[in-house]
Amino acid sequence: MTTRRLAEPLAGRTIIVTRPQEQTAELVRRLKRRGATVILAPAIEIVSVRTAALGRALRDLADGRFDWVTITSPRTVDVFREHLTPRDVRARVAAIGDGTAEAFRRWTRRDPDLVPKTFTTSALARAFPRGDGRVLCARADVAPEGLEDALASKGWHPVRVNAYRTRFPRSLPKDARDALRHGEVDAVTFTSASTVRGFVRALGAVKGAPKVVCIGPVTAKAARDHGLTVHAVAKPHTVEGLVAAVERALASRTRG
Repeated sequence: MTTRRLAEPLAGRTIIVTRPQEQTAELVRRLKRRGATVILAPAIEIVSVRTAALGRALRDLADGRFDWVTITSPRTVDVFREHLTPRDVRARVAAIGDGTAEAFRRWTRRDPDLVPKTFTTSALARAFPRGDGRVLCARADVAPEGLEDALASKGWHPVRVNAYRTRFPRSLPKDARDALRHGEVDAVTFTSASTVRGFVRALGAVKGAPKVVCIGPVTAKAARDHGLTVHAVAKPHTVEGLVAAVERALASRTRG
């Protein structure tokens, strides 16, 4: 029993994952490897966009008319892959986080030029050098404006375009609703501020007190702003760090 507890520290625990369906594989695999029961409850849906502004920005990128491009999620890499070849990324690249950097590296066989030590947009803005060229910021439609303002304050000319849209579900899947209603959930994981918003909007009755675990400080702030108590924040702000944070949050909790 002791050996199993050490090998599977989350055995007997039920964890809700709120990431978009297509982004859950690594997190689910790591949680299950530690013995957890995982319930998928995507709190957002990522939808592709096809706009004149995005098309124009991607053509400018391929024509070398941008000095930098910021990539704030692996989904942005997917958008680039749909429309460009690796050679078309004719700009220096700033990526937020190991996961985003690795997605870019797998596609282009090239390392990003800048990855901040802390995986947040504010850390990226602080790490960004001063300059006066154009910076492409291809982001989600719900992403806040702070990054562009920070880059502009350093002399750059940011061009913000929506690379994809975020859609919120009307309700969570039935198995997630039932587990929350019956107090069977030990923890809920959030990987972005938008997953918090989507979860709260779709939330029904909840019994018990599931632990709230967030991937980073921006996500944690969104959770607190929506009235949730945050029990753990991943450090580093990666999927691996998130799983470790779940373990910390549940380490002293016993199920009745």
